Amino acid sequence: MSESDTFKENGLGTKIKRYGKVSGTMAGLASKMAGEKFLGLKIEREEHAQHLLMALGNLKGPLMKVGQILATIPEALPPEYARAMQELQSNAPPMGWPFVRRRMKTELGADWESKFDRFDREACAAASLGQVHKAIANSNTLKTPIDSPLQKEPEAQNGRPCSPFIEEGTLLACKLQYPDMKSAIETDLNQLRIIFSLYERYDPSIKTKHIYTELAERLYEELDYEREANHCRLYEYMLRDEPRVHIPHVVPELSSPRLLTSTWLDGRRITDFKDESDEVRSELAMNMFRAWYIPLYHYGVIHGDPHPGNYTAREDLSINLLDFGCVRVFPPGFVRGVIDLYHALETGNKDLAVHSYETWGFKGLSNEQIDTLNIWASFLYGPILEDKTRVIGETNGAMYGKETAEKVHMKLRDLAKENGGVSVPREFVFMDRAALGLGSVFITLGAKLNWHRMFNELIADFDEKKLAEKQSQALKKFNLD
Repeated sequence: MSESDTFKENGLGTKIKRYGKVSGTMAGLASKMAGEKFLGLKIEREEHAQHLLMALGNLKGPLMKVGQILATIPEALPPEYARAMQELQSNAPPMGWPFVRRRMKTELGADWESKFDRFDREACAAASLGQVHKAIANSNTLKTPIDSPLQKEPEAQNGRPCSPFIEEGTLLACKLQYPDMKSAIETDLNQLRIIFSLYERYDPSIKTKHIYTELAERLYEELDYEREANHCRLYEYMLRDEPRVHIPHVVPELSSPRLLTSTWLDGRRITDFKDESDEVRSELAMNMFRAWYIPLYHYGVIHGDPHPGNYTAREDLSINLLDFGCVRVFPPGFVRGVIDLYHALETGNKDLAVHSYETWGFKGLSNEQIDTLNIWASFLYGPILEDKTRVIGETNGAMYGKETAEKVHMKLRDLAKENGGVSVPREFVFMDRAALGLGSVFITLGAKLNWHRMFNELIADFDEKKLAEKQSQALKKFNLD
């Protein structure tokens, strides 16, 4: 049997094995939930959730990312399962060197090793869809200028050095996609559709159709490393005037649809700074805040995955922003709706709040459902509504937003008996995830800032028409339109 036949056979075998494992685990969860609702059987949810975690914990791929995302959407799953999903990690071993060599040959050709002076055999990091190897390119490989938006607009560099070529010996990060990820996504999404359907029968307070559609679209996008490379360039462009935020340079000569090579950015995990002084922790939080929200309020773009592995801090407290597979572009009107809701909560203008929710895509809300959504909105907007220096919130050891989410869910569940469930708009999914994910980081740091003033500085000159023009130009510039 040839190597290619073996690869295909292994791929089919892996898909069947994965389908069986995911199907069996999800079927178990579904039967437990159904038994609880229809037969009155009480289950120990915490215990069963941990069994779910153990059963799925060794699977690479999208299920880990889906679990982490679902954990941040209020009651997309029962809270016990959401907490377990949040802990889901990929404990499976990385691809071994023989397999890495075959994959690299597929992406860069038979002579791929000659393109590098160094390529580490051991992966230095593992993500949900791929693993990262450190490398140094051969000087003869990089004959074209580094593909950096900053070089095309040198006046916008703000003093940041930007050589027209990658300097010899520059350390690179090569992110290599795991095999069969498209099949893995198809398998996991099919099972997720089933579990969403069963959960809606168990609890009709939240309609999950649009949540599923959004998750599916973003996951398939993450398989396209050429698109991620364009996202990376887009972010370098949008944050070109922010000297406290650093974006990797893409190396197109060493990239492909399933291999993304960029400059390596040294840094430490932000949580390593949690015992530093108030000034240090607040500086880090401010830089994170600007890294996430300048793109949103100036271009209508947000980094949809504020996972702790996707950013690091330098010794000067500037931020390295990493991993641009999950980037969400919002219609300019949606961004206007985000700002309108802030003003609605600030002034107690219920009509403006209703208009904001409708702009986001909520439809047919009753007065009671609007009041309930305002509880969640007041929680998310709370730190920017108070003009004072404060921490962003507290968790008391629980997941950030847990108590408020459960309160909102109970109210929506009661209201669903008369008004039906709330259909969560697609755009809400990653907007909510970013807010909760960043909030968790700020809480871990214990950062004390005047979030109100920082936010109002960002939106002071907001103009929906100008944002639309800037967004259109930027997306077109990087082939994302």
